[in-house]
Amino acid sequence: MSGLGDALGKLKKAASENSEKVAEGVDRVAHLAKRRTGGKYDDHIDRAGGSATEYLRKRAERDRRERGRPEGEGHR
Repeated sequence: MSGLGDALGKLKKAASENSEKVAEGVDRVAHLAKRRTGGKYDDHIDRAGGSATEYLRKRAERDRRERGRPEGEGHR
């Protein structure tokens, strides 16, 4: 795997293992973006933040399920 691929893999793993902290970060960034844009893009920011948080939640859930499987058992 390339250096970028390795970094991305590590980032995904860290995000799935710390999904609550990452979700808090998403919320903070969304709040900052809303403040910086003066409310002009609040709906867009809310949707993007919600989508990111939902993705992280699903990813963490999937990773927890996969870690519970015996090795060698693939995706279904």
